[in-house]
Amino acid sequence: MFRIRTHNRIAERGLEQFPRDFYAVGPEVEEPDALLLRSHRLHDEALPDSVVAVARAGAGVNNIPVDDYSRRGIVVFNTPGANANAVKELVAAGLFLGSRDIVGGFNFVQSLKNIDQPNELAKVLEAEKKRFSGTEVAGKTLGVVGLGAIGSLVANMALELGMRVAGYDPAISVEAAWRLSSRVEKMDSLEALLSASDFVSLHVPAIEQTRHLINAETLARLRSGARLLNFAREEIVDAGAVTAALDSGHLGAYVTDFPLPGLLGRDNVIVLPHIGASTREAEENCSVMAVQQLMDFLQHGNIRNSVNFPATRMARDGAFRITFSNDNVPRVLGSVLSVLADSNLNVLDMVNRSRGDLAYNIIDVETAPESGVLKAIAGVEGVIRVRTV
Repeated sequence: MFRIRTHNRIAERGLEQFPRDFYAVGPEVEEPDALLLRSHRLHDEALPDSVVAVARAGAGVNNIPVDDYSRRGIVVFNTPGANANAVKELVAAGLFLGSRDIVGGFNFVQSLKNIDQPNELAKVLEAEKKRFSGTEVAGKTLGVVGLGAIGSLVANMALELGMRVAGYDPAISVEAAWRLSSRVEKMDSLEALLSASDFVSLHVPAIEQTRHLINAETLARLRSGARLLNFAREEIVDAGAVTAALDSGHLGAYVTDFPLPGLLGRDNVIVLPHIGASTREAEENCSVMAVQQLMDFLQHGNIRNSVNFPATRMARDGAFRITFSNDNVPRVLGSVLSVLADSNLNVLDMVNRSRGDLAYNIIDVETAPESGVLKAIAGVEGVIRVRTV
């Protein structure tokens, strides 16, 4: 029986994937094997020693102390791409909201609720509608920073809207490159993209390298009057630099899903309440993906979409399986294999993968390993965590 402790409200469609004969699932589960959550913050929260995995039903993992968990051999999963379409559709809305004063026009019309004569209302609207004119997005250039699951969808969508699209992503994956239209112009630097764009949409993760990626220096590279859209993460943008650029008129508008006090009440800022992934479909997709990844890891030791351990998978033919994580240094795997050989355990198949300072291994053996074997493996210098599955 595997035990899963849940935090937040997890979509039922995902929870239904757990076979209840083999899984105990709920917020009160004790000594859990894994945690399943959305935005619940785990920093400074005591984690039971029983936990071997944490799955985030979403893409960002800044609510999880990944480095600490890595040192403990805890695999952290996320669900990249599961909410990509939901965010893409909100970015489309952001493009239109940023190009035309739709919000101002809506608020103006609502302010006329005391006019009860249609002819009088029509006269006022005709006289004032020029206040809310804007520009079309067709023919304009959208710069997309980050061409992963969401960024590539946004880029392709903008092409269908008749926009020219420039993209910048120094770490684009092969998978993302396949998704991206050949009509997207690849830029060599962020500065080149900013100087060529009428609209800029951000789609990079919040990591140390991207903190305040958009700052006073990079904003100066923008075309005068350009619009900036941030549906990625709050930390990517220096809010003080943005307000200064808005005050000077160099930045035409800022559309974001991350409210901050200094942004509220401004005519040239449109702030939404962090609803990028808040659709029924996105929540269900994230939940299902997170659950399926957890089950594959707990039952078979396979890793897919981990943010701290390498993708590792090996087909299973009924053999006894040992998995272990270790520091990515020489002689660890050889020492483990020596333990198995000394215990007369025949290795049928194995896979070893590494990612940065960490490595992960799956080894299938012919007969069931005794507890002493597992203890011996755990005692090998550099081994972090051992499991049988």
